[in-house]
Amino acid sequence: MAACGRDVQRVRRFSALSVYRRAAGPGRMERRRRGTPLPAGGKRSKARLRRGAAGGGGSERAVPPLGVAVPNRVERARSTEAKQGGLNTNPSGLNTNPSGPPAEAPAGNLETESPAGPLTASGGPRAEAPSGSPEAKPPRDSTASTAGGGVTGLLRRLGRLEDSRQRAAQLFRWLVAPVAPEEFARRHWERAPLLVRRGEPGYYAGLFSTAELDSILRGGDVHFGTHLDVTSYAEGVRETHNPVGRALPAVVWDFYQNGCSLRLLSPQAFSTTVWHFLSILQEHFGSMAGANTYLTPPGTQGFAPHYDDIEAFVLQLEGKKHWRVYSPRTSSEALPQFSSANLTQAELGEPLLEVVLEAGDLLYFPRGFIHQADCLPDAHSLHITVSSYQRNSWGDFLEKLLPAALQMALEEDLEYRQGLPLDCLGYMGVANSDVVSARRTAFVEKVQHLIKKLVDYAPIDAAMDQRAKSFLHDCLPPVLTQSEKQLSVYGFPARWQNGEPRNVDILITKDTEVRLLHHGIVRLCNEAAGVMLYYTTENSRVYHKEEPKYLEIDPEYTDCIEFLLSSYPNHVSVDALPCDALEDKISLATLLFEKGILTTKKPLVRV
Repeated sequence: MAACGRDVQRVRRFSALSVYRRAAGPGRMERRRRGTPLPAGGKRSKARLRRGAAGGGGSERAVPPLGVAVPNRVERARSTEAKQGGLNTNPSGLNTNPSGPPAEAPAGNLETESPAGPLTASGGPRAEAPSGSPEAKPPRDSTASTAGGGVTGLLRRLGRLEDSRQRAAQLFRWLVAPVAPEEFARRHWERAPLLVRRGEPGYYAGLFSTAELDSILRGGDVHFGTHLDVTSYAEGVRETHNPVGRALPAVVWDFYQNGCSLRLLSPQAFSTTVWHFLSILQEHFGSMAGANTYLTPPGTQGFAPHYDDIEAFVLQLEGKKHWRVYSPRTSSEALPQFSSANLTQAELGEPLLEVVLEAGDLLYFPRGFIHQADCLPDAHSLHITVSSYQRNSWGDFLEKLLPAALQMALEEDLEYRQGLPLDCLGYMGVANSDVVSARRTAFVEKVQHLIKKLVDYAPIDAAMDQRAKSFLHDCLPPVLTQSEKQLSVYGFPARWQNGEPRNVDILITKDTEVRLLHHGIVRLCNEAAGVMLYYTTENSRVYHKEEPKYLEIDPEYTDCIEFLLSSYPNHVSVDALPCDALEDKISLATLLFEKGILTTKKPLVRV
């Protein structure tokens, strides 16, 4: 009987893998390109508002309200790969309480200093690595985990910080601890892998677990291909074994028992904790933060060697896994725009780094670094790959900027509209590239002149606003702390009581003190159709399930938005907003409150 990556003896019994292989045949074992987005589903229409008028676009599916992150609770579905590419899933409200293993060690305190250095799995001090090594010795004053509560406790402590930018910075500090973020940026970011051995199996406790994966499967909304991939890699062949339909636990665990790896796509759409974790981290990167989880049986490998188009942070959650990381083979493969196809072992040289990750360890490698991982015979592995910076390069920015600059130049500068020389076809082109002539020289110099001059027409700030608009569309919606919920529209006590609606009116006055919910949730963009305020509070946990959300506002309100941004995280009175009329100030504040963009210093209604 065929099995994924290893021989499994069964008596008078077919496995799910053998059945699907017989039914589908080799040609049906699809090999989906890594990171190819699945089609997005159920998009909502755009919200178009003016001068505080209520609105928000019709909805085919209701978006669940933002909620308080609940420790160890599972919600529903989403998808993507070890990059943050967008894939289609279905979020909703499954609330189960998986019986995950208790933390074996305390985790994540941001308020105390770290030990002198990371420990090996045995608890002993780690030997210093030479300078420039992927496992170079971190500074002694880095942040590490010394207090209990696991990741959920960490997120609670971060919630006490008033400024969302500080939350993001502190979470990233915890992620790479005990290496200082400044050291990481100088030596590793986009440059070289980093290995952090912590010797703390419970460092990531509460983030995600195999028990939670099992609970998600039992929720009934996981589908093969959309939410879960079943994969194997053996004898140089990478296969995907996805049946059609729901991923039922009996089938999924039979695949696993026969040596197949399980990749849960975008666990942030299932798990509130992962959602909360990534929604904070994305503000640090200024780029979408995504994730996948990978569960691999002992003695197997699920994926072929390849490189990705994302910055990858591998967090080992359970068990252990053997990793090999290779430098980019050529300069053209360094920091690539797109992921590679599956590579063969013959295409690889010697690994730059070979290591066994154990629970609590971290491995980072930049995009373009080839990698592969397999399980040792004596332990399974569960890891989550956190990713960011997909298509976030200077080149990607210029792809947006240069067409806009050229369009502006064509409109404003006669020189760009003048015709090409009548006879240029006769002396330009590949066939004439070896010819040296005055006409060719003049033509090339003219092109160089126009390109240099194009810089003067480049709308750099407007292009960056458009990039920010795309980022806000990519973003996960914010997760509210209990305090933020009480002070926002999501905690507003409107209800049906005694035959009528109660506590419906949002009574904002000139003395009401307000502030943005988080710093990175809005962006003003001056577009051809008018001034748009894009925001993230109504985004879905499913990548691009929703259209970009925006309010169309009168230009006179732009100073108010900029004032709120510059005032954050401090509260300001509604009367202090730089509008001419008090009615406009209250109208704008009420609109932003209704959209979840503003919170108040005190609850508007006491219950």
